[in-house]
Amino acid sequence: MKRNVFILSGLLMFMAALFALQSCKKTEIVESTTNDVNIVGYLDKRLDSFSLFRQILDRTETSAFLNAYGAYTCFAPTNSAVTKYLAKLNVTTVAAADLATLKDMVRLHLLEDTVFTGSFTDGKLPVITMYGQFLVTSVANKSGVSSYVVNRQATVSESNIRVGNGIIHIIDEVLLPATKTIAEQLAAKPEYSIFVQALQETGFYTRLNTVDANLATRWKTVIAESNQALADSGIATYAQLKARYSQTGNPALANDSLNMYVAYHVTEGLKFLGDIIGTATHETWLPQEVISIKLIDQQVVVNEDEFNGVLEPGVRLERTKSDIAATNGVWHDAKAHYMVKFRKPTALYWDVSSFSEIMKLPAYYKRANYNFSRPTEADKPIKDHYWGWGPLAGTNTLSYLYSSASSITNYAYNSDVNMLPMGLPNRPVWWEMKTPPIIKGRYKVWITYRQQKQSSSSNMLCQVEVNGTLMQRTMNFTETRPAGTDAELEAIGWKRYTENTSNLWAARQVGVIDFTTTKQQTIRITPLVGTQNNNNLDMIHFIPVDENQILPRFRPDGTKIFF
Repeated sequence: MKRNVFILSGLLMFMAALFALQSCKKTEIVESTTNDVNIVGYLDKRLDSFSLFRQILDRTETSAFLNAYGAYTCFAPTNSAVTKYLAKLNVTTVAAADLATLKDMVRLHLLEDTVFTGSFTDGKLPVITMYGQFLVTSVANKSGVSSYVVNRQATVSESNIRVGNGIIHIIDEVLLPATKTIAEQLAAKPEYSIFVQALQETGFYTRLNTVDANLATRWKTVIAESNQALADSGIATYAQLKARYSQTGNPALANDSLNMYVAYHVTEGLKFLGDIIGTATHETWLPQEVISIKLIDQQVVVNEDEFNGVLEPGVRLERTKSDIAATNGVWHDAKAHYMVKFRKPTALYWDVSSFSEIMKLPAYYKRANYNFSRPTEADKPIKDHYWGWGPLAGTNTLSYLYSSASSITNYAYNSDVNMLPMGLPNRPVWWEMKTPPIIKGRYKVWITYRQQKQSSSSNMLCQVEVNGTLMQRTMNFTETRPAGTDAELEAIGWKRYTENTSNLWAARQVGVIDFTTTKQQTIRITPLVGTQNNNNLDMIHFIPVDENQILPRFRPDGTKIFF
């Protein structure tokens, strides 16, 4: 949502998984290719392994579209897996199984996109299943053998089998969908009884027990505290929890401290661990308050910060008890109790190219260029990136550019940029973006870019507004960074933000802004003079006014450097 070092954390988790796979003496992962034209054709050639799954595809009338051209990912369970699944349904044949149940089963095993194991991270896959729930992947290492695991239910025995209409991954168990809400799942676990009672008395249980039909608003994320975590903090019963926090005696009141405590453990959106580490801060249901996130020794840690040289230890999320998918979201387990933490302003180094729409395209994100077009004014292909469409706007396209070799992106954060065409008479008249959550406070705003001129006479002078407030300085995508020391440059509103010393890589301070509320903020770039396509936006930095504005700098792999 580049976004600072926490996006690197996700990369590190992925790299760690790859390392686990590569460092073993042997592996169960087998990759293969086939000349079969489609998924069904491949399964038909291996009926000794997939005859039962083929019967299910036929009975659910799924074979027709899997027998046609398209782009699908199929997690194909073996006959042994389907036999065990039928036993769980208390039937012995596919024909005897409930049809609706089989249809749900099939949809959970299909994605409407091609997803290779290169996109298997410690978290959810980038594409939702046809059932409407995400799959979660991880790597398990047992007795020197590493394997991909899906939904903590099935092991991948063969992967990346390419057919004409997609990809097949073979699994040894049938995947089972989540059937309970977050509230129901927690209530079913006695070890969370105190936290569940707090949910009930504050009224949050009802909200977390609802499945919104609208996917845009359905998903919630909860960080739950077990009875043991609370006991370690001296809270052995719900009565003790209420006595410690409920200053009004009525936890249902929004201003009650127990209500605030529970609200502080819930966020909007579907956030598996891999998503949580992608952003430094996350808004909670407690208005204007956020949790901070760090990755420490491959552990996701909540609210660990250092203020004035004093370390404030955070709380680790128990990886083996987290990423629990529900019908309306996901929940995680906190290894210890944590209270509401009222936060001071924190720097946000925002990678504008890490937006959900490109991250959901594994064939392109950090792999290849991709264009997002807006052919009509009503279109909005990117939820948090928007641009001024008009009859004269012509090039209504945002281009995601990725390459580790191109001179335009080779020193960009994550080796990618957003190329923004701007300027009348034939290009968008402004670009507007929603930032990740920023903690309330006073910040300096820096626009970082790779300078480029479409022609020798090109000019791209722009003004910047934040939440409708005009920034004090303009910026120009065709202007190179001046020469000078760090101190000299900062004095005139410039800095070097990459390890590359070329003046083509520039950061321009456009002004200072006061954020009165912790939330997503809105930044708009509007051309004043000039018109061109090649405006290469890399990052936007929001740095508290009393913090170091020059360091850290950033390497293309996301590493922060302090020199």
